[in-house]
Amino acid sequence: MSSKNKIVLTNGKVYTDKGLEPLDVLISNGKVEKISAKPIDLSDAEVYNIEGYVVLPSFIDMHVHLREPGFSYKETIKTGTEAAAAGGFTTVCPMPNLNPTPDSIENLQKQLDIIQKDARINVIPFASITKSRLGNQPVDYEALAPFVAGFSDDGSGVQDEAMMKKAMEGIAKTGKLLSAHCEVEELLNGGYIHAGEYADAHNHKGISSASEWKEVERDIRLAEETGCRLHICHISTKESVELVRKAKEKGLPVTCETGPHYLTFNDSDLKEEGRFKMNPPIRSWEDQEALRKGVADGTIDVIATDHAPHSEKEKSKGLEKSAMGVVGLETAFPAVYTTMVASGIMPFERLIEVMAANPRRLLGLQEISHVKEGMPADLVVVSTDEKFTVNPDEFKSMGRATPYAGMELQGKIKMTIYNGNTVYNSL
Repeated sequence: MSSKNKIVLTNGKVYTDKGLEPLDVLISNGKVEKISAKPIDLSDAEVYNIEGYVVLPSFIDMHVHLREPGFSYKETIKTGTEAAAAGGFTTVCPMPNLNPTPDSIENLQKQLDIIQKDARINVIPFASITKSRLGNQPVDYEALAPFVAGFSDDGSGVQDEAMMKKAMEGIAKTGKLLSAHCEVEELLNGGYIHAGEYADAHNHKGISSASEWKEVERDIRLAEETGCRLHICHISTKESVELVRKAKEKGLPVTCETGPHYLTFNDSDLKEEGRFKMNPPIRSWEDQEALRKGVADGTIDVIATDHAPHSEKEKSKGLEKSAMGVVGLETAFPAVYTTMVASGIMPFERLIEVMAANPRRLLGLQEISHVKEGMPADLVVVSTDEKFTVNPDEFKSMGRATPYAGMELQGKIKMTIYNGNTVYNSL
């Protein structure tokens, strides 16, 4: 944490409503007090020379796993939020596959107590849709709503349609998001990677695309019937992109996210290593192209990491037997910048929308799409030119499994400021 009350960022460029401008930023009392082309009084401030770097609104991750309470051998709220700060994030929303499941005020409070004690940044948890995430009994949505980002049974889809409709009716009354993990379990057939060319060539059991998009289709229909705000987690198939596109054309309250790894990789990039195994799986080239287009054209609202740390032992058993999930907080910005912006697929402005502006809007946080005077001092300083090789041993996260290990990426987080305090600094 910075020790002085005031911080000045000088000699950099600031992302304002006019684009990138050479301006200085004065941060005081947790706010952006002044943005100026003229020199700012530096006498009683902590001064950072950020020449060659860019100041952006900080990023928000609507889908992470911080593993606490219940699984602190994989990650803790402390290590997970340190990883988030190192990735440029100042708000993260952890999913409810915890022990105990946050399905009641009493159980949620156990998580909130750890957040209060150990979190380095803002943490807004999701409560579960159903008791113990078993898919058959609704939780008390109205009681939990004031304390959570929304409701999700992430890790499993709600299989029973009547239960999902009841949940949507209840959640609609609260105005909160229902963040749906869409997966038809009877279509999984024991699969653990995408049912595509790699699975066929290497004798692996595949997860069909239909296992995802069939439930996306159902949940969109139920959202239309109930008026519930449906946010679809980690879409990975071209069919899901098209279903969301059509829902938006109809004006339905439907949004969605995808993860950086689905934009970077397809199943031809797979290796026989647990760091390539997650749910949903990395899919075909056609799916990857549809996802890239969906992010660029606005169909996909948000990029979320689905940061899912496991122990080294759990991830060292190859594609078939390793646990599902990879870490992503510390590679998210460079992965998206490299894959989508530096490659020319989408403009830099769109990255700010999907990683900073849209998540704030969906979560009901103060809407911020650029740096401006008076806003909360939740900022990230980035080098868009710097290239580096991903080394998981340098992660703040306890998780090390990433498909980006050993890859060269472009775009590096230099500093993260949350509520006027420096929570990460590699300047």
